[in-house]
Amino acid sequence: MPDLMKTKSYFYGLDEKLIAQTPSEKRDKSRLLVLDKQNGAIEHKHFCDICEYLKPSDCVIINDTKVIPARLYGKSTTHTGKIEVVLIARDNKKGGEVWSCMTRPGKKTKLNEKITFCSESETLMTGTVIDILEGGLRLIKFDYDGIFNEILDKIGLMPLPPYITEKLSDKNRYQTVYAKYDGSAAAPTAGLHFTKELIGQLKESGVIFAEVLLHVGIGTFRPVKVENIKEHHMHTEHIEVTQETADKINTAKKNGGRIICVGTTSCRTLESVTDENGIIRPFSGDTGIFIYPSYKFKAIDALITNFHLPESTLLMLVSAFGGYENIMNAYKTAVEQKYRFFSFGDAMFIY
Repeated sequence: MPDLMKTKSYFYGLDEKLIAQTPSEKRDKSRLLVLDKQNGAIEHKHFCDICEYLKPSDCVIINDTKVIPARLYGKSTTHTGKIEVVLIARDNKKGGEVWSCMTRPGKKTKLNEKITFCSESETLMTGTVIDILEGGLRLIKFDYDGIFNEILDKIGLMPLPPYITEKLSDKNRYQTVYAKYDGSAAAPTAGLHFTKELIGQLKESGVIFAEVLLHVGIGTFRPVKVENIKEHHMHTEHIEVTQETADKINTAKKNGGRIICVGTTSCRTLESVTDENGIIRPFSGDTGIFIYPSYKFKAIDALITNFHLPESTLLMLVSAFGGYENIMNAYKTAVEQKYRFFSFGDAMFIY
């Protein structure tokens, strides 16, 4: 057994051709690798077959965050050339629209730098760099007339991950069908496989759905660069769990239902708000929880997830839940069977 505190233990070989560049033609027709974490057994299905594995009284946890068109291109008022700005997270402690942002070129985006954002010849918004944050991020205050999200719709682009190089023809395919609340810089991609019809079918069979919120930050895509994973600095993200959701999940657990998280975001949210007795508490705030092998799960019984990047915190999380050897064997099998990987790729169900 390799040292599970070493980042290199989470490397696996992947042919670039297996990185999905576009969504599957139909959301629920993507492939589904089913892993029994008790014995390591693997089955090959399609996502619509998830109905075979969910039982009445099971509670499925979905993240109803909505991706905003967070990639902007502006011009500096002091030097020539475009500046790319990606909105990462809103700073709720400050008034107005103040966001931590990733900028490119970063070195030219200095303190007090002003950036204009235009649609054709009209300036719709300006941004001022008011602080330089850890990791090279910039805190930018945006000034505009009108409604911020409407302006983003006019000038912003969907912030697809860097490994997707093809243009997305339908931006709704980078949203879940249940997305509600604006704020994410990336989609909770495990949820992309659900259709409204599939959710309706599951509800009719007695499966319960509960919503949590985690606004996904761009840190999701950042690789672990330290040799020992304990030294990795986890990004924080905003989460919300309402009293209604907490009551629904706690009741489902009390009635013997399994708690099944759709995606690592829902998993991280629940594990952040569950006490040592397994009780879900309502919460609104930030989480920086980092889950890796040896972590003792308090809330979840099963996980629906996509295939994640080598040496990523997300692969470490699923290894903690499914068992390191089971997960690495499942990934090896998925590569051999030519599953599609990453955001627009196929799914796993681990139970």
